[in-house]
Amino acid sequence: MNYSKYIEINPEIRFGKPIIKGTRISVYDVLNWLSQGMSKEEIIEDFPELSEEKINTSLSFAAHRENRIRVA
Repeated sequence: MNYSKYIEINPEIRFGKPIIKGTRISVYDVLNWLSQGMSKEEIIEDFPELSEEKINTSLSFAAHRENRIRVA
């Protein structure tokens, strides 16, 4: 998956955390809202600059990063 379509890492924005392009919304924010029980529809209602595709990309991005973690 090409994460760069929707996600960027810029040290000048949110201390270099992965964010949704064109926003200050981090991947962490999206994951946190979902973990708190918000539906994708509720998130989009509160943050119309997001879409279901952007939320799904955030989930996939986080899963990919988690999969790359190796225990020594």
